[in-house]
Amino acid sequence: MMNKLEEAIIYATILHQGKIRKLDGTPYILHPIEVSQILSTMTHDEEVITAGILHDIVEDTDGTLAEIEKRFGRRVAELVDSESEDNKSDEDRHRTWKRRKEESLRVLKNSRDIGVKMLWLADKLANIRSLAGLYSEKGEAVWEEFNETDPEEQRWYYSGIAEILELELNKTAAFKELIKHVNFIWPGTFDSEKARYRKYKEVSVEGCKLLASGAKGEVYRYDDELIIKVFNNKNKYRDVEQEIALSRKAFILGIPTAISFGIVAVGDRYGAMYELLDSETISSLIARDQARVDYYASVFAELAHTIHNIHVTDEDGFPDGIGRLRRYITGGIEKEDEALAEKCMKLLDTISVSDTLTHGDFHTNNVFLMNGEPLLIDLDRLSTGHPMAEISDLYYFYNILGEDDPAVVEDFMGFPYDTAKRFFDTFLMRYLDTNDEKRLGEVREKAAFLCYVRMINKIHKKTTVSEEERAIIDRNLKRVAELADKLETLDF
Repeated sequence: MMNKLEEAIIYATILHQGKIRKLDGTPYILHPIEVSQILSTMTHDEEVITAGILHDIVEDTDGTLAEIEKRFGRRVAELVDSESEDNKSDEDRHRTWKRRKEESLRVLKNSRDIGVKMLWLADKLANIRSLAGLYSEKGEAVWEEFNETDPEEQRWYYSGIAEILELELNKTAAFKELIKHVNFIWPGTFDSEKARYRKYKEVSVEGCKLLASGAKGEVYRYDDELIIKVFNNKNKYRDVEQEIALSRKAFILGIPTAISFGIVAVGDRYGAMYELLDSETISSLIARDQARVDYYASVFAELAHTIHNIHVTDEDGFPDGIGRLRRYITGGIEKEDEALAEKCMKLLDTISVSDTLTHGDFHTNNVFLMNGEPLLIDLDRLSTGHPMAEISDLYYFYNILGEDDPAVVEDFMGFPYDTAKRFFDTFLMRYLDTNDEKRLGEVREKAAFLCYVRMINKIHKKTTVSEEERAIIDRNLKRVAELADKLETLDF
């Protein structure tokens, strides 16, 4: 009696009969056989290897997922489905290439089945082996054979796959070979060290105290000396590596920051370890003793001055922070009212150009106190520009986010909304060194303008917008329009 794998080989041979590979003219069946062979170097799971034989059936033949499930079982069908693109046959293949690849990468990124990731690795390795051989013979002319003829788009696709697969499969020979071929075709895409043996220390945060959470992940107290920042699944190894590199650069420039001494694996996510003895976030300190909120706001204001007084040059390579504010306008306001968006852009042009640093994600969850001294641990948005961008970020976190639902701020910061608003008010007084309510009110208005723009952009990022969110957009559009007519400048 045939086993599942043998039956799959016969089934695939019949369905692929007469088909040849576009690039090299070889019988098509050789490709799925190669994929299954690569899979056999990573796993003994018969279902995964069987899926390797069948992975192009749905996409390239008349075979169906229903038939695969009936013959080979549900998991094999699900594995094949993960690798089957929507061909969008009624549309031009070149025009839909990027969209199809983005959709496929989302499937890969969101999968928790290691078999799916192995299947992707095996298929792309088999493909890039052929591509590298042809590239050796034809050079850049090879791209004329593809639906997407831009080599940079092809680099984006292959490097994106590698970054998603790296954490779980970086120890396999297949992954290292993939990196080698990517670097051959697109030199310098990856650090050559990735093609060598590298083991990430594996740690668990089970039972560890959660210190803070944010858009990028969570921070845990690992032991008395160490904290660990666990990045969410959207962050690739390169993102973590970049944040650590920015931390080192920031430290040299004079920003008080903790330096990570290593990247670790935390389940299927990356983590960065920091040595921070007897330290807590300012958020947790305020939550424990709200009576000292004014003191912590003063510490925060002093830290802001330290950051905002550091001058850099173009050679330092920091992005323009005002560019982020422009993207808020194009991502939200412009989709609602182009004339208003133009007004907003003109107001942004009134902000003075500055060669000083801003943090870009400045809030009390990102700052620890160790022996009374503040230390930053999240610097991936470090940029240059006028501090108005930073002030608006703080107003957004401690005021605007709680306008419709105070619990949003309370859940994020860990202390009551009223305390959050007091924190910002004290911070602004200390930062501007004034008790003049007129002066403070003017800066709040400018910050509010940018915050309402940001809120509209945030909602527009969603696939669907609820009636409640539509009401928030409309209300904030009205506020933006009123302030755009009132304000003459965003400088302070």
